[in-house]
Amino acid sequence: MPKSIIAGIGMYVPENIVTNNDLTKYMDTSDEWIQERTGIKERRYAHRTNETTTTMAVEASKIAIERAGITAQDVDFIVFATLSPDYYFPGCGVLLQRAMKMKEIGALDVRNQCSGFVYALSVADQFIKTGMYKNILVVGAEKHSFGLDFSTRGRNVSVIFGDGAGAVVLQSTEDNNRGILSTHLHSDGESAEILAMYNPGTHANYWANKNYATFNDAEISDMFMSHAMIDNAQNFPFMDGPHVFKKAIVKFPEVIKEALEKNNFSSKDISVLIPHQANLRIAQFVQQKLELKDEQVYNNIQHYGNTTAASVPIALCEAWEKGKIKQGDLVCLAAFGSGFTWASALLKW
Repeated sequence: MPKSIIAGIGMYVPENIVTNNDLTKYMDTSDEWIQERTGIKERRYAHRTNETTTTMAVEASKIAIERAGITAQDVDFIVFATLSPDYYFPGCGVLLQRAMKMKEIGALDVRNQCSGFVYALSVADQFIKTGMYKNILVVGAEKHSFGLDFSTRGRNVSVIFGDGAGAVVLQSTEDNNRGILSTHLHSDGESAEILAMYNPGTHANYWANKNYATFNDAEISDMFMSHAMIDNAQNFPFMDGPHVFKKAIVKFPEVIKEALEKNNFSSKDISVLIPHQANLRIAQFVQQKLELKDEQVYNNIQHYGNTTAASVPIALCEAWEKGKIKQGDLVCLAAFGSGFTWASALLKW
């Protein structure tokens, strides 16, 4: 059976750098406060109107496609991971296909938030292994900045996130010494509301408990975005940070160990671990738990913030561009986030 290799990789981050001190203009915070809790020094924000999740994905994809030695016309499937699509529907996959003038290929959207790229990579890996597709474009892209609460009320969430995109081209290989060795996907929805964006959505109990014909005008109005929802910040992401942290530091190491044990490796064998850039403190805890050296872990959240589904491919691309990943290296990708969902992928570069 053929294996999947990353034949090309690319990334894009907006030019606009927003430092922690810049955020103090809008909320009661400080550079020291943000760095102490997250490790973040700065992040990138897309242009308010001229850049979207899809346009950033296009830029990252162009680089990945060129490095793979193919053209956009050679791509025969797209898997696009994001939590911040341009439209609620249709998904960004078809917008990317249109923007890059690709053939009428399939486009699949993955909505697994922070672990979205690793989930997307796993899906693409299965298609390559079966021989269904030859060149799959896997993308993680996010434009968070348009939907954050830039007030003191929202600072615990808003200081964390940034914008950007990363992409890889997956191809098949018969080389047993290269490629994706295994992927591992998990979820537990028990605490789904701990990290979530409640609106827009259809979670209202009205639909389960009432007959639509009995609704009055006020009840119908309350189903959709109301002033009360806006006043209570229900149109912004919500996160119980301590709860997420406690869960992440358990599941992150678990899913990494699962990948290693599946392939008869130990943490000492890892050349580079690329963790989802959620919080530098989480990554440092995982590093300590797995007894990894500094050179075995690549973090760039200090400069880009948490770019959710884009964070793993951005960090992977940057590490490769800096020469920290070489052919034959054992590379582990891992992510944990909203859902909760968590995942890992182990590959020989």
